[in-house]
Amino acid sequence: MSYQLETQKERPIQQVKRKKRSRARFTILALLFVGTAINYLDRTNMAVAASSIQDDLELNAATMGLILSAFGWTYAFMQIPGGWFIDRFGPRLIYGLSLILFSCFTLAQGFAKNFGTLFGLRLGLGLSESPAFPANSRVVASWFPQRERALATGVYTAGEYVGLALATPFLFWLLSSFGWHSIFIVTGVIGLLFAIVWFKVYREPSQSRRINEEEMKYIEEGGALVKIEKDKESHKMKWSDIQHLFKYRQFIGMYLGQFSIASTLYFFLTWFPTYLTQEKGMTFLKAGFMGSFPYIAAGIGVLLGGYWSDKMVKRGLSLNIARKTPVIIGLLGSCSIVLANYTESIGLVITIMSIAFFAQGMSNITWTLVSDMAPKELVGLAGGVFNFAANLAAIVTPIVIGVIVSKTASFNGALIFVSAVALVGALSYIFIIGDVKRVEIVDNKK
Repeated sequence: MSYQLETQKERPIQQVKRKKRSRARFTILALLFVGTAINYLDRTNMAVAASSIQDDLELNAATMGLILSAFGWTYAFMQIPGGWFIDRFGPRLIYGLSLILFSCFTLAQGFAKNFGTLFGLRLGLGLSESPAFPANSRVVASWFPQRERALATGVYTAGEYVGLALATPFLFWLLSSFGWHSIFIVTGVIGLLFAIVWFKVYREPSQSRRINEEEMKYIEEGGALVKIEKDKESHKMKWSDIQHLFKYRQFIGMYLGQFSIASTLYFFLTWFPTYLTQEKGMTFLKAGFMGSFPYIAAGIGVLLGGYWSDKMVKRGLSLNIARKTPVIIGLLGSCSIVLANYTESIGLVITIMSIAFFAQGMSNITWTLVSDMAPKELVGLAGGVFNFAANLAAIVTPIVIGVIVSKTASFNGALIFVSAVALVGALSYIFIIGDVKRVEIVDNKK
């Protein structure tokens, strides 16, 4: 009898221990955060070096705009193949190879001597970075339940801004102390080191030793696509799949809106440091310090947007309201960037830029919509098409701003352009995107 009583007393304790979920998904999220920070460091380091490169290689603003846009040419047009590679081979292999390649292209820029070499290496950088964000979207869809996806998307997206906020003063110090070549060498080495970490740590949920049965059940019941990797061997790329992603107004509105969001982003990733040094007359070190504030604000904005969106989902509000509200408010807030044209105060300019970039960050949870709306068989491909639309802005925005500055010797017209495009994006989310729900493929041959 005493033995039975003892067993009954111990059993509830054992059951409680069994029911405690592991937290492996947060380790994966930390990987995405660091990887995204490095990804953006490698594409943005050119913005820090741009003014010195212009002087060193005797380039005008329009020519510098071409170099700044070169990344976007290959990055945008490789999004669809990059997304397909993710669906076909999985994020561990493709993103790991991407890390190695784009870090090598970054490192090589440190030894460039002329326009042609820099332009070619930036094309290579865009080509090799193309699978990154489709991979992020696929990983979040596989590892996180729907009610946590906006915050998870916000966390890894914050890596863009937090990394830049912390690194920008450091990069400007490298620029002042060792010249612009050192920026590319240091950031390239950082990426190569992280590639080792990625291959060592990342696994799909069904292959991970870090996840226990309780966490697997939690994420799968919450809508995580934990079994999608089982279908990848049979999935073949079809043009009908791509056409399918252009058949619905939801996706068209998302593409237009994401182009608008990215236009504000690429002003900050390409021309913003030059704006501070040339338009506002700041020294490199002051620009590095002052320029970090908008990046910090954007990081806070994207975390707030993700938290707010998931909070609305947990309160029972529709995905329409929960996902679209932060995006629309963020896009409208981004329009405030034009106000910097009407003040000469450096403090006020940085404040306006911080507000505009904070708003852009809040709107940048749109990758959650890909996880929520894409056909489950085509999450990677849908992410590729989505990022293709976004990164047309990586081509258009630097060139347009470069031409405006070259023709007018002022950034005033550039800020008007960025503000107007953000307004178009807000209108697309208000009037074009309909219900936020997953699109199901009924007949993939049509």
